[in-house]
Amino acid sequence: MKTVTVLSDTHGNRAAIDKIADVLRESDLVIHLGDTSADGNYIKKFNPNVRLINGNCDPILLGEDEITLQIEGVNIFACHGHRYSVKSSAAKLIARAKELGCGVALYGHSHRASEKETDGVLAINPGTMSRYSEKSYCYLVINGGKAVAKIVNVD
Repeated sequence: MKTVTVLSDTHGNRAAIDKIADVLRESDLVIHLGDTSADGNYIKKFNPNVRLINGNCDPILLGEDEITLQIEGVNIFACHGHRYSVKSSAAKLIARAKELGCGVALYGHSHRASEKETDGVLAINPGTMSRYSEKSYCYLVINGGKAVAKIVNVD
């Protein structure tokens, strides 16, 4: 069993990151989906195992544009989402995940948390940790070839 904390759109709000420090510490992996990926270096003080994705508002590109991972038999596609027009539809994102043979697609950009399975792909947006929005992240548990996601609101 592996645990993954998925964050997106932190936009420099390190106070919100501090609130989930214990979760970050105990996770096997942390994925930051961009905007602001530079917060990834801050997150590394809690957990050195961080993967960074570049977002459309990242002036310094510290991560990758998109990645694929295999964890416990689950293929995962991760991107920021802006290149797949996720604010209007998840169709391009789902198609790309399927093209890559991934059953999970992680994305951000819209600041709206969601978890929805479409056409065999579990698409997860952890929401945002920015200062002026309702804050949330995703806690993903992967075991035996299955992924279970929980969107967690942060006070």
